[in-house]
Amino acid sequence: MSGSLSGFACPAPDAGGDKITLAHGEGGRLMRRLIQQTVLPRLGNEALNSLGDAAILQTANSRLAVSTDSYVVSPLFFPGGDIGKLAVFGTVNDLAVSGAKPLAISLAMIVEEGLPLETLERVLASVASAAAQVGVPIVTGDTKVVPRHAADSLFLNTTGIGEVFFPIPGPDGLCEGDEILVTGPVGRHGMAVMTCREGLEFNPAPTSDCAPLLDAVTALQQSGLPVRAMRDATRGGLAAVLHEWAQSSRLTMAVQEAQVPVTDEVRGACELLGLDPIHVANEGTMVVAVAPGAGEAAVKVLRRVPHCEGASRIGQAIMGGIAPVVVRRVFGPEIPLDEPLGAPLPRIC
Repeated sequence: MSGSLSGFACPAPDAGGDKITLAHGEGGRLMRRLIQQTVLPRLGNEALNSLGDAAILQTANSRLAVSTDSYVVSPLFFPGGDIGKLAVFGTVNDLAVSGAKPLAISLAMIVEEGLPLETLERVLASVASAAAQVGVPIVTGDTKVVPRHAADSLFLNTTGIGEVFFPIPGPDGLCEGDEILVTGPVGRHGMAVMTCREGLEFNPAPTSDCAPLLDAVTALQQSGLPVRAMRDATRGGLAAVLHEWAQSSRLTMAVQEAQVPVTDEVRGACELLGLDPIHVANEGTMVVAVAPGAGEAAVKVLRRVPHCEGASRIGQAIMGGIAPVVVRRVFGPEIPLDEPLGAPLPRIC
């Protein structure tokens, strides 16, 4: 490994302050507190209050899922992906884990004055390629240009609309004994972006898992297995999903560290930088809960899907214990898994 850590810094949480910090946007406890104490009291309604990856809206003839997201990743291009691919797959994945087949996506761009036209063309080509891969058209959009230093090169915002084909109970329906799975190695996206941003040269370099999850969700639906909940583990990583599920279900999520898949390059980079892969973001990996006894069959189904060959059963939901989430480390006893105030890596999506 070569490169410099001189510019590497985690967002500094300020839990008692009256100003927004980077940590408020990183998927950890501060972000959840901001939403619950500041956003929901002013904007809350039945659709929004569930805080799912997408809102589910009932129409006369169908149930629609609607999801929106903004992408501010730095740098724009990283091993395994770029901001365009990330925006399309991220939106498709939010719909997919809500049990919906994507129908259309909107795309809004905030462009900083001075961005090379070649860069914008390269991003748009990636958007077009990703959209074609998942068969979803970009049907509307908006373009704004702001003065130099008013944005960082390019920000994208997307909204996706999908039709629900796989109703899923959700985390408040989790039961004692339900089995918890992940569809692949964790921490790949966050480490790919961070090492690229900081110029850290690992051999091999961490590569983002940026990929669509719709095929995996469809495979689970067609299998007929009893799926309780699904969530893509983006900001805050696996740890954030487990804490959200524990809060919703009032159960404890118990995880076996030895069963959590991690690639050698991510493990090595995390050990060097003092990070835990369980807290690092993903962009093509989801967490799935299935009924007791269905875990092994679900893993077999997932491993037949491209990008999910590393699927693994990692734990189960148990009666509320010493902490919302506990992890049995490879060496040592079962200990609480803390939820960070903010994720350790800003600007990763």
